[in-house]
Amino acid sequence: MAAPWEDVLRNEAAVQEAARVAVDAALLAGVLMRTEGEPNASDVVNYAPFTLLPSAVPSALFEQAYAVQQDFNLLVDAISQNKEFLEHTLASTIKVDDFTARLFRIYMQVLEEGLAQSVFLGINRSDYMFDCGVDGTPALKQIEINTIAASFGGLTSRTAAVHGQVLKVLGKSEEASRLLPNNPSKGLALGIAKAWELYGSPSAVVMFLVEEVQRNIFDQRCVENELWNRNIRVIRRRFRDVFEKGSLDNARRLYMDGQEVAVVYYREGYVPKNYDQQNWEARLLLERSRAVKCPDIATQLAGTKKVQQELSQPGTLERLLPDRAEAVARIRATFAGLYSLDVGKEGDRMAAVAIADPDRFVLKPQREGGGNNLYGEELRQVLEKIRDSPERTSYILMDKIQPQPAMNYLLRAHSPLQVSECISELGIFGVYVRQGKEMVMNKAAGHLLRTKAIEHADGGVAAGVAVLDTPYLV
Repeated sequence: MAAPWEDVLRNEAAVQEAARVAVDAALLAGVLMRTEGEPNASDVVNYAPFTLLPSAVPSALFEQAYAVQQDFNLLVDAISQNKEFLEHTLASTIKVDDFTARLFRIYMQVLEEGLAQSVFLGINRSDYMFDCGVDGTPALKQIEINTIAASFGGLTSRTAAVHGQVLKVLGKSEEASRLLPNNPSKGLALGIAKAWELYGSPSAVVMFLVEEVQRNIFDQRCVENELWNRNIRVIRRRFRDVFEKGSLDNARRLYMDGQEVAVVYYREGYVPKNYDQQNWEARLLLERSRAVKCPDIATQLAGTKKVQQELSQPGTLERLLPDRAEAVARIRATFAGLYSLDVGKEGDRMAAVAIADPDRFVLKPQREGGGNNLYGEELRQVLEKIRDSPERTSYILMDKIQPQPAMNYLLRAHSPLQVSECISELGIFGVYVRQGKEMVMNKAAGHLLRTKAIEHADGGVAAGVAVLDTPYLV
């Protein structure tokens, strides 16, 4: 699966020159992040980390990932509407995982009160790796689906142009012309704009719910600017602002600082550290409102690892997507082996198998945001500690994907230029809008390729491990 860059990788002078061009091109294109030292100030910024060269991706697997995205959109939406499925699937998890339990309590409270929301917006990203099986043929295998705060749709919209410039400087104009255009920020904004329009109040705003520390603001601004270009007003607020200034009227319309909010787009709220008691109260206020939440709490729960594991059970997809046999087949073809650690014989057996051969598996908690999974010796130690405790049901086991590494340079500010053995992960952005029972929009909205050195088992770009990349189809 090698890309045609072998000659470049051996030419140190060409690499040095290309790296200088690449960094300037990234800054020119706006592939930017705030610095760790000044995470909330834009007067000192640097380029977001990225690969020097685009990485080879098998075109058949790339097309497969795009082709199944609308199916995954339908699946996530179906799960979010299925109270019995969520209750049954998360029953063991909410006993031992306080974060999931608190989300679930809000979900039940809002259902009991009756949903005020009638328009539903999903922005998700399905992430895959290319598993080289026993015979070495790569296969597309899903790592996870992110249903809340799926990031880098903005910066990746600008990365292909940078790689195109690098290839031209290296005398590879023909290869540069084959890089695919990619603009997820436009696709994500289209979904938000559609939800805003269906909400039906032209003076209402879109609220980006953002973190206290906002290093990745430029990624969000790409989507935000697409909305401003459509004359849709955008405000940025934190949970604490909602707690202090948010309110509902009698019709459960949401107001912030006196402005009606049509859409709440979460770029925050996916890990326990995002919440204190005030933030939980703010989340409940938002969920009770008529505003379109992206995601609503049911859709966030649909993205949990326990749901992912349950989907791999025989018959589950057929129950959730009745009369959609072809969609079910496309989805199932992307699944890696997923195993429950629920209390009982099968959970006991899988815990023992993983302790005996930890390098075959990944141990995944119910967390988003990268850097949470356990591998190898660490996996074995944790499982040995919790094997006889109900705590193990807060995790799932997954087969470890075995991708084919390739050589590349990872460009990071203030880091030496050195070649690394790397593996890549492909994400496809999906956007859907449902009004009542009618699906109004369902599309794949672009892609994200992230690449990291093989010594790092887990972690994304925001976690400081992976870097932005562009697929070069082979």
